[in-house]
Amino acid sequence: MDFEYIYPIIVLFGSFAIMLAVGVPITFAIGLSSLFSILIALPPDAAISVISQKMTVGLDGFTLLAIPFFVLAGNIMNTGGIARRLVNLAQALVGRLPGSLAHCNILANTLFGAISGSAVASAAAVGGIMSPLQEKEGYSPAFSTAINVASAPIGLMIPPSNVLIVYSLASGGTSVAALFLAGYLPGILTALALMTVAA
Repeated sequence: MDFEYIYPIIVLFGSFAIMLAVGVPITFAIGLSSLFSILIALPPDAAISVISQKMTVGLDGFTLLAIPFFVLAGNIMNTGGIARRLVNLAQALVGRLPGSLAHCNILANTLFGAISGSAVASAAAVGGIMSPLQEKEGYSPAFSTAINVASAPIGLMIPPSNVLIVYSLASGGTSVAALFLAGYLPGILTALALMTVAA
């Protein structure tokens, strides 16, 4: 292997490690180390052209704009009290089954995750409401937490899903609409399986 190909890689990882050790924020460490390695690997004119081209291409993707808007929508809904309304809906739907609060937690997490597209927002919103209720009814804190943590990621399969959008971009153009359509059945089946186990 020729040294001219190894040298930019050494500069990339070396400058990244040095910047992290010094305390440079990771965003700037990644960007600057990439910049240094491109400047070393290519002639100056080509390097400047490649750097400017990569920066503009990175800003051109409109699909990624959906992710911060899903997170924003989840936060707005949480502030607006939709999490409490979803818990009430879940209690009305599965409140008469044995282990109803566990089922309610799973269903509320599934619904909230399906609306917000974020598992973290779902776990925080529903867990904050359901955990005290479950502990008051005699559920152990470990069981309540386990149910909440296991059911929050179900919303990642049910559209809108940040993970499916990132997968679409990473796979080179898989249709986001097709991925969203394909996510419904596995998400619902996973929720039903978790409800069966929690009973």
